[in-house]
Formats: sequence, structure tokens, C-alpha cells
Amino acid sequence: MSTTLLGGITPQQFLAEYWQKKPLLIRGAVTDFPELMDLPRLKALAQRDDVESRLIEFKRGRWHMEHGPFEARRFAKLGESDWTVLVQSVNQHVPHIAELLYRFNFLPYYRLDDLMISFAPPGGSVGPHYDSYDVFLLQVGGRKRWQISSDDAANFIEDAPIRVLKDFAPQEEWVLEHGDMLYLPPKYAHHGVALDPGMTYSIGFRAPTTQEIASRFMEFLQDEMQVSGMYADPARQPTTAPGLIDAGFTADIGSMLSAIHWNEDMVARFTGRYFTEPKNHVFFEPPEAVLDFDEFTGQVAERGVVLDLKSQMLYDAERIYLNGDELEADARARTELVRLADARMLPPGDYDEATLEALYTCYDYGYLHPAPV
Repeated sequence: MSTTLLGGITPQQFLAEYWQKKPLLIRGAVTDFPELMDLPRLKALAQRDDVESRLIEFKRGRWHMEHGPFEARRFAKLGESDWTVLVQSVNQHVPHIAELLYRFNFLPYYRLDDLMISFAPPGGSVGPHYDSYDVFLLQVGGRKRWQISSDDAANFIEDAPIRVLKDFAPQEEWVLEHGDMLYLPPKYAHHGVALDPGMTYSIGFRAPTTQEIASRFMEFLQDEMQVSGMYADPARQPTTAPGLIDAGFTADIGSMLSAIHWNEDMVARFTGRYFTEPKNHVFFEPPEAVLDFDEFTGQVAERGVVLDLKSQMLYDAERIYLNGDELEADARARTELVRLADARMLPPGDYDEATLEALYTCYDYGYLHPAPV
């Protein structure tokens, strides 16, 4: 990790003093951009149907929002101020953006969500709001004024198409220039307004609600559990109230439901699957010209492998998880698969048969590729 990313403090210090506690302004956080994104490329992404994008405008005192994909002519109609185009998960499509995202690997990948890029001309903004997750706001080109407040009252404008706070009383204010970055904990109100044309790279973190976790876990149990038995009432007596659900019947149903249970192993398997599952719009395609096994192993020896930009790979003490599934692989391959999950790549080398077979299976699904030359 670059020593400037957190302003010269260690990850340990950042997590102890700032993470989910208070904001941190970092001047010159990134000074070695591997490459700069330009507006034509961002607009091109916003025109794709496999990319989530939005266009937000403030016109005649009202907020307006449109969802992509957009036609090229839509951008030609925009004025010189007061609009913002936002593109989600740019890291899944642009390698140098992925490289920036994974500089934040002092936090586990199951918490790291995506890198969204927004572009705004002067006056462009999405209004004062707050996010329910941690976020780093990195300024790339131009200048943007940020105002923040610890007031997290949910007094949103009722008829606005986006979550804009009705009353916002800023407590601090800064102007961020190219390479500056602002960290904000969850529910910290903030309002950014572009002073010059420029981009904001938003590094967001995944923080599902308890309700979402519970709902998805119930779906997992439905697929995983087999509960035997069937309702029976051999001692049934005649009733004089056929419409009544009596307490005895409710108790019987409760007894049947008590067969639903789970253990730590089931929770671990659910966690690995859930936190590697691709979002709904993400799809993987096998290679157009599939290498046979021997050709693939030759390229691995010469070039190594890299995970696809859209792949999420995690592991626990027992299993390897990749894109929503448990990876079935020989135990002898675990060391290198763990290495792949942590680094998102393996260097060129001669790997054992078990590792090569596991890698080839992932390659065949489009989950990883031989490293580019």
C-alpha cells in the first residue's frame, strides 16, 4: 500500500482512530495514478447495458434522475453546468481502476464493494445526502468543494427522485484538488459541488442490512435443508368451530418448524457464497478461443494468471469460494488458491497438477485468464 494513501498513518492507526468513527481529509493521497480515466471512456461505459449508470441534473429548482444505459445523443444535450453522470463498478471493466480499488486491501475483500466514478462540470452535484456505508472520495482532476456534517437526521426531500437532505447544516468544509481524498464514516452527511470539470472516484464498502442477511440465509437454508415428516392428527376430535385455528394446531406447526436449525459450518458456507456472489447484472463468458489443458498450463508457466476483473474470490479455514460457489479442488491446490485469492493473481511458474486442474476449471468458466503479455 502506498504510504500516502492514508496520509502517512498506518492502517492500524486509521482503523483504530477513524474507521466508522470520524472523517479524515488526506491531501495528496494518490500521486501515482496508473492511468487517468477520461470523459469519453466514462460515457462509453454509461452506454452499456451491463453497466449501472445514472444521470442527475438540477434544473429549475428540482432534482432529476435518469438510469442508463444512455444513448450518445443524450450527453450532447447536456449543458455546461449542474449535472453529474455516475457509473458504478468501473473496476469491473477497467484494469487501472481495479488496481486503484485493490490498494485498499488493508480491509478484507468481503467488505470492499466497488469503485464508482462520477463526472461533473462546474455546479454539478448530487445534493446533500449520506450513505449507509463507509466511503473514500478521491478527487481526480478539477476541484470539488465538500461540506460535511455529523447530523444524520433522515429529513429527505419527499418528492425528489434521489435521497437529498431537506435541511443540511455543514460543520466543516474543504476544497479537494487532484489526488486529495476524504474518508467518511456511515451516515455522515456530505455535499459535494464541482468547482471545475472533474471526477470523483468513490470507493464504497459493502454493509448489508441484518434483514438482507437474514432473508438470503433463509433462501440458503431452503436449498440446503431436508426436513422429513408430514403433518398428521390421528387423535383428531370433532369440532364445532370449523373456522377456528386452535392453539393445539398452532403448537403442532411450531413443533414442525423446530426442525429448522443450522450450525457454524452452514453459516460459514453461506457467508462464503453470499459475499462472493456476483451482482445481478454481472455475467461471465468463457474464452472465445478456449485453450486446451496443455496450452493453458504452458501459458500459466510463461505468464501466470489473473482473476477476471468481475471475479470475487474468498476463503475460510476449510473452503475456497469463487463467484457465489464453493470451488471443488484437490486439497493440495489450497495453498496456491489462497495466494490467488489474496493477490488476485499468480506469477509465472510450474504449478502442481492439482493446482493447474483447479485453475483450468476456473479459466473454462471465464473466472480467470492467463496474465496479459
